[in-house]
Amino acid sequence: MPSSSNFAVSEPFNKGIDEFNQEAFYACHDTLEAIWMTAETAEKPFYQGILQIAVAFYHLGNLNWRGGAILLGEGISRLRRFEPAYRGIGVEQLVDQAVEWLTLVQTAGPEGLADLMAEPPLPMPQILWVPDLETTEPDGTAAD
Repeated sequence: MPSSSNFAVSEPFNKGIDEFNQEAFYACHDTLEAIWMTAETAEKPFYQGILQIAVAFYHLGNLNWRGGAILLGEGISRLRRFEPAYRGIGVEQLVDQAVEWLTLVQTAGPEGLADLMAEPPLPMPQILWVPDLETTEPDGTAAD
């Protein structure tokens, strides 16, 4: 959890990040979807991007190559405008990790996904709290 008072971190958001980092990807999706549904329009892509990456890993764990690849790409795309950080989390780090995984998934293809997931060459992505990084607003400008 961020130590900075620059952002108000809700308990559900903190829970969703913890679920993601514990690889409880389906639970993370449920938690963040509830936040996404009530979020302000400008913030919706932030929450949706994280939950899409979570669901991508849920699909990959179930050897659904197509669902995993598509959702990784969509989640990456939605989160890019929030780099380097937003709401106290390192968006840039998450995007970089997801891009590495998307490359692995695309290289493995549907026929190699089982081997990739049985012995992944990289750890699963982790969402990092980075309260001291400059936060980006949804329109790409630096926050005050």
